[in-house]
Amino acid sequence: MTAAASMEDAVREILSSARGGVVKIVVVGEPVLRAPAAPLVDQLEIRTLERLVEVMRATMHDAPGVGLAAPQIGIPLRIAVIEDMYEVDPEMAEARERTPVPFQVLVNPTYTAIGDARRSFFEGCLSVPGYQAVVSRPAAVRLECVDSNGKEIDEIFRGWPARIVAHETDHLDGTVYIDKAVTRSLAANEVYGELWRDRSPQRAAAALGFELSQE
Repeated sequence: MTAAASMEDAVREILSSARGGVVKIVVVGEPVLRAPAAPLVDQLEIRTLERLVEVMRATMHDAPGVGLAAPQIGIPLRIAVIEDMYEVDPEMAEARERTPVPFQVLVNPTYTAIGDARRSFFEGCLSVPGYQAVVSRPAAVRLECVDSNGKEIDEIFRGWPARIVAHETDHLDGTVYIDKAVTRSLAANEVYGELWRDRSPQRAAAALGFELSQE
């Protein structure tokens, strides 16, 4: 059996486990989240890839989240989906530069920082359920990849959308957000919601005893 055939079978098996179009999200501790994902070339039949995208989108919405990488459902391929069309508090959206992100499929994505500016905010991860932590990320990134139809994407993302792109692409390199987080900022979701859901993490930094990077 070829590697491509083996991957096709493995993906089909995971997709067959879907209930209501949703599959189980893998959590930290699973090796698939810590290994670089393989570039998607020709391992999957077209219909299998289409079904994978459908299931990833449904699973992301069900969680709910704004992005999901294939390793998060146990598939070691370099593909992710992103979408952020949620209604959020206008003041919070302005502070975090959070603007709508239409649904996109990212195949073999890479990103590079645009300039030196960075932003620090709390973020979470579907594969690290129950927690939030502060992560410093580039204020703007350039995304290069193709979509599921092979169309090239070369796009600049700024603010919160840049954070989503970086977070999901990191997954494909075997990196989870807690690897880049300020560890003293780690907060359970209920504590974050009660105490630290601010426009910026400055008050949390003072109370929890961590420094924010110069931005």
